[in-house]
Amino acid sequence: MTAPLITAELRGHVYWIGLNRAEKRNAFNLAMLRGLAEAFDAFEHEPEARCALLHAHGEHFTGGLDLGEVGPAVAQGETLMPAGLVDPMDCHPPRRTKPVVMAAQGWCLTIGVELLLASDIRLCARGARFSQLEVGRGIMPFGGATLRFPRQCGWGNAMRHMLTGDFFDADEAHRIGLVQEVTAPGELLARAQALAEEVAAQAPLAVQATLRNCRLALEQGDAAAVAAFEPELKALLQTEDAMEGVRSFLERRKASFQGK
Repeated sequence: MTAPLITAELRGHVYWIGLNRAEKRNAFNLAMLRGLAEAFDAFEHEPEARCALLHAHGEHFTGGLDLGEVGPAVAQGETLMPAGLVDPMDCHPPRRTKPVVMAAQGWCLTIGVELLLASDIRLCARGARFSQLEVGRGIMPFGGATLRFPRQCGWGNAMRHMLTGDFFDADEAHRIGLVQEVTAPGELLARAQALAEEVAAQAPLAVQATLRNCRLALEQGDAAAVAAFEPELKALLQTEDAMEGVRSFLERRKASFQGK
């Protein structure tokens, strides 16, 4: 049997999503793009999944898009992601509501950088190499980099890399905030798993509300986020998890949240 291009597995409350085209440096063809959307959609609708861990099998996270197949599809106006599924690039509805931790190693090019920018907590292994190199191929980034790279990493940093298409290393990715941690190569997945499990151990509804409010501030401004404080908090205070949070504090024990 042919191995799936995208692996997906629920481990506890963490939903592991893996790129699995290692013999092609995990370059995305059309089937792989659609498979990733299907995996993100499954994560979104799996009630036991509280956080996703996006990773890659093999030596490299991704060599980018397989332009020989994807390029003509884009030129012909073909939809790269199936309608109605959660967009992994978080550019089009429906959008995910739960957090994603991403771990990158080896090459992490074009769509790989954009997946980092679309994730919430990002790590890479020392030795990773990054590039948003579309301008060197006669095209522009179209998976969210033009929106998020300047906002998250600063205008000058984003332009430095997007307008030259140069390669940069793990230290530079950390300096500009593209990744939050750099690990030894053999420790990447273990550290990413630990962070994902730490997120998943918190109150799920509170995590989702926090993520939602942060997005609201970025996309609609501070006033919109402030206006949402009271209704969001009022709704959270009615949950069983909020009551469990108080009980665990009074009883000096670790809380056990149920997402209710």
